[in-house]
Amino acid sequence: MDSLTSILMHKEQTKKFLQKYKKAKAERAVFEDLFQECYDYALPQRRGYYFEAPGQRRDERIFDETAVVGTQEFASRLQSGLVPNFARWADLVSGSEVPAEEQDEINNKLDEVTEYIFEVLQNSNFGQEIHECFLDLAVGTACLMINEGDAVHPVKFSAVPMPQIVLESGPDDVIDHVYREREMRYSDIPHVYKKATISTNLAKKMQQDPEGKCKLLEVVCRLYDKPNEERFGYYVIEQQSQEMIFTSEFKGVGSNPFIPFRWAKAAGETYGRGPLVNALSAIKTTNLTVELILENAQMAISGIYQMDDDGVINVDTINLVPGTVIPKAPGTGGLQPIQPAGSFDVANLVLNDMRLNIKRALYNDMLGDPNKTPATATEVAERMADLSRRIGSAFGRLMAEMVQPILQRVVFILKKQGRIDLPNVNGREVKVRSVSPLAQAQANQDIGTVDRFLEMVAVRFGPEMVNMLVSSEEAAIYLAKKFGVPDTLVRDEAERQQMQQMAAMMQQQQAALPPQQ
Repeated sequence: MDSLTSILMHKEQTKKFLQKYKKAKAERAVFEDLFQECYDYALPQRRGYYFEAPGQRRDERIFDETAVVGTQEFASRLQSGLVPNFARWADLVSGSEVPAEEQDEINNKLDEVTEYIFEVLQNSNFGQEIHECFLDLAVGTACLMINEGDAVHPVKFSAVPMPQIVLESGPDDVIDHVYREREMRYSDIPHVYKKATISTNLAKKMQQDPEGKCKLLEVVCRLYDKPNEERFGYYVIEQQSQEMIFTSEFKGVGSNPFIPFRWAKAAGETYGRGPLVNALSAIKTTNLTVELILENAQMAISGIYQMDDDGVINVDTINLVPGTVIPKAPGTGGLQPIQPAGSFDVANLVLNDMRLNIKRALYNDMLGDPNKTPATATEVAERMADLSRRIGSAFGRLMAEMVQPILQRVVFILKKQGRIDLPNVNGREVKVRSVSPLAQAQANQDIGTVDRFLEMVAVRFGPEMVNMLVSSEEAAIYLAKKFGVPDTLVRDEAERQQMQQMAAMMQQQQAALPPQQ
């Protein structure tokens, strides 16, 4: 009876998920034409939302490569500014619930854990996969999947193509359902889902055609039955037979392997809108203009001709190449070129403006002309600060939807494997502090404000007033945090007090010594 009840519950649950998936896919279909145009004009080699054979050439519609090259540069620039390779782009620090007197000691321990986490990241495939995600992010939405690895590579990353992903928002306007379509050989099902429930019908297919492929639907959804606990249900459905073959549950912060994140979004929408969506009109205009220029050039080279139809000249045998002799009847005009209606020189004006707009939309106009004098370090820092201001809103969203969930997921896996011992990274006990180049560019503004204040007080009122007004110790600690200096390099409060006591004792000893003759 229990087994029958379980089967009936699974069937009812499967039916409900398929209905929700159908509805969510219909919502995504509204965006597919827009996103597909972005793929066609800027990412032609990536598989789009419509069926395309592997290896098929998909760049026949592209006549101008500004968007294609600019999208690659956008992804590389975003990666170097947000999560640079072989660099530490975030710190784990004590949260708001940690007492102030314990923060220094805890931060020193967290610094060692952070160093180990980034050593794991640098030895993994994170750099390659996050770049693929940033290419999708140029359209608006990307999804990174983080799975548990093996003893050599504890964490494995995988960029999930957006055409395979269907998203659904929850009651708080946060993505709480992720549907993923994937094709898999029947023989791979027992290896991927080790505790899968194989029905008689599915087992028969696996035996008859083990190399045949089936379509599976993976569902990860947030469970709201316990409000104060993060729990996710994981379900795998074989779509042809509509059978649920695997169920599981994820508990805890960072337990969800799917991390979808967006560049920006309109209110009430689930999918994001990226820089390519904003620049799509300029991209299509530039592409059409170059196409017309090429057609005009072909017309100028080959020309258009007219002749008298006297039945003597065969147009199918005429080749307009040097040295060709074209016969004509006596008294006829033969081939005569037709002058074009006008010039197309105005196209250069349109192209320059449109290409500049595309580069600005993709944030690729920062380094200037490479043929001029190279920029100084100050100029590069100021341009990075300008970039940080221009993508400020997107930077905040990426911190909340990408950077923090990635570190939470990596910490969850490493804790599960027993490699680290750390509380939940939830902002209360442990929080994430970004130290990436873009975050550093924002911190430089605070550093400059403090520097100008100290300089102005020293000039106007003298250095004595600076020492009286500002605590040099606290100012140095504040600047160390803004510069992103590791906590292990900064002495904690107990060590600083010990150093002060030792200095005071040495002064007393020197004062007690008799004066030398």
